[in-house]
Amino acid sequence: MWTGCYTADANGSGEGVGVMHVTGGVPAWSHTAAVTDSPSFLALHPGRPVLYAVGEAARTFRAYRIDDTDAERLHPFGEVREAGDAVCHVAVDPRGRFAVACCWGDGQVICYPLDEEGGIAGRIVAPAAVDPYAGDPGAGDPRAAEPAGSPASPRPSRAHCALMLADGRVATTDLGYDLVRFWRYEPGVGLVPDHEVVLPEGSEPRHLVQHPSGRILVVGEVSVTVFTLEADADGRHRLASRTPVLAEGAQDGDTVSEISLESTGRFVLVSVRGRDVIATLTVHDDGARLEPAGSVPCGGATPRHHLQLGELLLVANQGSSSVTAFRLDGHTGAVAEQIAEVPVGSPSCLLPA
Repeated sequence: MWTGCYTADANGSGEGVGVMHVTGGVPAWSHTAAVTDSPSFLALHPGRPVLYAVGEAARTFRAYRIDDTDAERLHPFGEVREAGDAVCHVAVDPRGRFAVACCWGDGQVICYPLDEEGGIAGRIVAPAAVDPYAGDPGAGDPRAAEPAGSPASPRPSRAHCALMLADGRVATTDLGYDLVRFWRYEPGVGLVPDHEVVLPEGSEPRHLVQHPSGRILVVGEVSVTVFTLEADADGRHRLASRTPVLAEGAQDGDTVSEISLESTGRFVLVSVRGRDVIATLTVHDDGARLEPAGSVPCGGATPRHHLQLGELLLVANQGSSSVTAFRLDGHTGAVAEQIAEVPVGSPSCLLPA
């Protein structure tokens, strides 16, 4: 398993892209594979031995080639590429044609075409988002908007996540503008806007997953809510439902960081910072309805990312510099018991190798 982290340039204690082993359901730290500044999110090429990492504080995006003889070693592959302010996420096209990086600091969504070997072959900035609430702040409904940075748009755009959809399109979140944006990829052009969904003002959509039914589940960082998006016959999505992550409601200081979906789509796990818990939601009606089913402590502080591997859950606790492992109940999806805690410097991402 590859691990991302925050390093000294972002007040973290990590060293770079790391390697962990999971044996018999128990994780163990191995070594740092590439010393680099704050590789806070990672992704793999679908068909080439290439790993991609953002450099969040350094505003960079780069590729590493996985060693031919030692799959736990990385070598820089090509030039370091410019990203945007606080670039925090990367996703790779399932066909290996391009990668998409999202930038929290300035709202940029950047498409990086990839060559046949997985090398970064270009950089194309997608059209900027427009705040749907800028025309009437606090109104709670979309209305006439002004471009980002205008006097009528005081809120910053904050792109945070990209998801490759089953139909070939790309979805990205903008938690500053309460938007989920949908794109089509065109070679030589980059990401072309398809449509967008406006969520309730102040929702701050952060990460998202796609249910086997095609529905998209989006978690609101500040609203601590899961929003369900459904596509109409013409392929345009709409907000279908919203579900609180916690049955008892969020407390002051609670923010959501990650959402994951069990492989058959039966339950959802959500990391909640502040309260520092992992919440379980049961999925009903093929993703149309969710139901909060409880939460347990994450075993550390500030759970930034988590990963489900069958009936194993691994949690990257950024604040306590640890990765905790839990056994999941295979029938209910609930977090059953903590089985390990591993010291890892300021972990921010967990990626199966």
